[in-house]
Amino acid sequence: MRRLILSAYSSCFATPIISCYNPEQRRSKKAGGLHAFINRKGPIITDSGGFQVFSLAYGTVHDELKSKGTKKQDGSVVKITEDGVLFRSYRNGDKVLLTPETSIAAQKDLGADIIIPFDELPPFHITPQELKKSVDRTHRWEQRSLESHLQNPNNQAMYAVIHGGIDQELRTKSCSFLTNLAFDGFAIGGSLGKTHEQMLEMLSYTVPQLPIEKPNHLLGIGDLKSLEPCIKLGIDTFDSSHPTRCARHGLLFTWQGPKKIAHSSNRDNFGPIDPRCSCLVCTRYSLAYVHHLFKAHEMTGYTLATIHNLQFMIDLMAFYRQQIVKDEL
Repeated sequence: MRRLILSAYSSCFATPIISCYNPEQRRSKKAGGLHAFINRKGPIITDSGGFQVFSLAYGTVHDELKSKGTKKQDGSVVKITEDGVLFRSYRNGDKVLLTPETSIAAQKDLGADIIIPFDELPPFHITPQELKKSVDRTHRWEQRSLESHLQNPNNQAMYAVIHGGIDQELRTKSCSFLTNLAFDGFAIGGSLGKTHEQMLEMLSYTVPQLPIEKPNHLLGIGDLKSLEPCIKLGIDTFDSSHPTRCARHGLLFTWQGPKKIAHSSNRDNFGPIDPRCSCLVCTRYSLAYVHHLFKAHEMTGYTLATIHNLQFMIDLMAFYRQQIVKDEL
């Protein structure tokens, strides 16, 4: 039987790094940390800011893949050096230097349970020489992040981020370097490929090179199609905006398959979204009501759809954990 750790949304809340210059971070620290500020008793994992730097430079991953890495954004990222990333604040245009040390300090102030070291996320469309340079620099940044973290562990864990794109040699190099450092777990990041098949192929040769006794996290992935095959390959936890993004677009998850809430067939359906679901939406409101809210462009509809999709993910991951316990997955 393979090990059972978390297998996802039910146990972790993921949030991107809030810059150490952001007053919201100072406010959450004053409130006693993110757990107290948002009233969450479960674990919280924060990201380092590496993906946000990518977003400032290229937009979404979809945009980068579509434009083949050639389309740049508004020039918010001024410079990437050995020290870190110099970018312009979206608030007032001031230059801000984000380094491994300031990223870790910010995440520690937030009171995260699991911290991600500062890394660089290069685009999919990058030359082999540029990718190797990025991986080497990321390794140095991650080592600096770990050294900063270990000065005051504070009962917080830090996961390394395995990089290398879809280059098997670089992924192996990244695994070899980072597994020799005192990280508490391992996240697989960087470009995961252009297709679902490329991602699974990359995971098939990357995950076996990671310590079996430590948890594995897959950064930015959590769509329904990917979950089961990734769990089978050894992924324990995921983070993704997929459930909430689908909810905003009126796509609701059910055990019978995704359901488009705006479809006319839902107009007079006075049953729940999903009879198997125990969320407050399915136990209190009808499918017809949620359909009406979406048709009327009422914000409450988006809220109810989001609550339902998140509960579905929690229930789905509980199902996968039971399958693991029974040695059926």
